[in-house]
Amino acid sequence: MPNIHDDPAALKALQDQIYRENILRARAMTEEQRLAEALELTNEVFSRMHTGAMWQTGTTDSEQGWREVRRRLDRLRRTHDHGRFADQKPAGR
Repeated sequence: MPNIHDDPAALKALQDQIYRENILRARAMTEEQRLAEALELTNEVFSRMHTGAMWQTGTTDSEQGWREVRRRLDRLRRTHDHGRFADQKPAGR
């Protein structure tokens, strides 16, 4: 079986198909289902951040991992609050 990554056109077609399926799935959901999905995704992201923080700091202490996640999120918030982080494209681009 050939590797799909070796054929850019086939890879793009697969990506487009997955995107279409996700859009159709989201359109079929109720507002409550979309909210539940968003919360689940948020929980998964926080879990990944926690796991990554623990791995990067070399700890097995869960609380220390969460403190590191909070420290990093606080740093991002401060950076954003000081105008050093853009969450939108500049006007005209």
